[in-house]
Amino acid sequence: MLPEKKQVLIVDDEPNLRKILAAQLSRDGYDVLLAEDGEQGLALLREHHIDLVVTDLKMPKVDGMTLLREAHAEQPELPIVMITAHGTVDTAVEALKLGAFDYLTKPFDKDEVRQIVAKALKTRELAGEEATTEAKGVEGARFGIIGQSAGLTELYAVLERVADSPTTVLITGESGTGKELVARALHDHSSRRGKPFIKVNCAAIPKELIESELFGYERGAFTGAVTSKPGRFELANGGTLFLDEIGEIPVEMQVKLLRALQESEFERVGGIKTMRVDVRLVAATNRDLKKLIAQGAFREDLFYRLNVVSIRLPALRERATDTPLLVEHFLKKFNERLKKNVTGVEPEALDLLSAYGWPGNIRELENVMERAVLFCDGSKLRSEDLPIELRGPGAVSLSSTAPPPEASADLRSLSPDGGLKEHVKVAMSRLERDLVSRALKQTNNNVTHAARLLKISRKGLQLKMKELGLREGSSEKNE
Repeated sequence: MLPEKKQVLIVDDEPNLRKILAAQLSRDGYDVLLAEDGEQGLALLREHHIDLVVTDLKMPKVDGMTLLREAHAEQPELPIVMITAHGTVDTAVEALKLGAFDYLTKPFDKDEVRQIVAKALKTRELAGEEATTEAKGVEGARFGIIGQSAGLTELYAVLERVADSPTTVLITGESGTGKELVARALHDHSSRRGKPFIKVNCAAIPKELIESELFGYERGAFTGAVTSKPGRFELANGGTLFLDEIGEIPVEMQVKLLRALQESEFERVGGIKTMRVDVRLVAATNRDLKKLIAQGAFREDLFYRLNVVSIRLPALRERATDTPLLVEHFLKKFNERLKKNVTGVEPEALDLLSAYGWPGNIRELENVMERAVLFCDGSKLRSEDLPIELRGPGAVSLSSTAPPPEASADLRSLSPDGGLKEHVKVAMSRLERDLVSRALKQTNNNVTHAARLLKISRKGLQLKMKELGLREGSSEKNE
């Protein structure tokens, strides 16, 4: 697999602060882009694949709040961290309610920066971007869900009943099945839809920080707490708090969480004032909480408090009849995003997509469709445009799908004394070479643009080209 560095955009009108942050993040292994104001920052966002934005609030031309609104209008899943001074903390809190991931208060130390950046990137990686759609005449369209299978019909009926209620909901299902999408549907179709929807991925937060993340902290509560900060419960007041991967909450924190849910009150870390909130809780997990209870890793009383209404999302392999609808949706989505004009999918390719087991569920299908649309040279997706794991003899399928003849021939030619390992190594090298070659061809040998398509750094692509013997004859054009 091609190496990938996360790319962070720093937007700040103070040259020294940009320099300090860039130096630290570069040392931590990130690629860094710099912008001196929001206008330049938005331009870079539209030209590059950015994984995270760190931006100042107060800047000339376009300020941080405007950047936040415009960036999220174009890329809703992009995490944005705000930089604020003591006098603008209230504005930073307002930014959190508008969708900012977190904020840093000047002066901040390197450990705080490192933790917030790592948490933001991990949260995005774990959450992914689930399948959504506009109204298309499909039964679940009003909830932003694609599918007409029996399992989803039952889901729509439950959503109709419980969306506009204060009832706690527990969503279960494998990773990539769309749990956040259902949580948003519950919020958007309730009377709380005009209030904040605050999400927390419990798996992305270090054990020692989970309490301050949920309940906030007072100034001086611990080293680095130079100012008071509200937690996610406070930010969600009047709205919905979505706790994803609830099974990752440490046991010692579960008692405090249970109290907050039962009594709607809590204290900040280091504080003595009791805070009261009105929050509708939605939790989700891909783990078996009853097994965790038996292992002593999850409190039984908390489980019953969360499990008032339970919604189980079926895996994609359990609703294979929905795959063509999802393929059509992603085809349209990536045509628009990648400026392509792929008009359909050939029957053989659709059969492969429908037969595959999809262990990563909708998220995996989305990633496969993005790559397939990117590298499709014709008007329709062909089986050759799909990754080898869908076409080869190792494909996880729901029906008997014969492997391509060339794959069978390769396997028959293997020696019985361990040739499989070398065969896989050669196959992966060929796949990497094919991906890089096609990206270069599509971008007219522009290394910078090809790296952006492959979502890796320019330097990483240059190293990979050298490794694959592709360096000569390709252009080193800059933007």
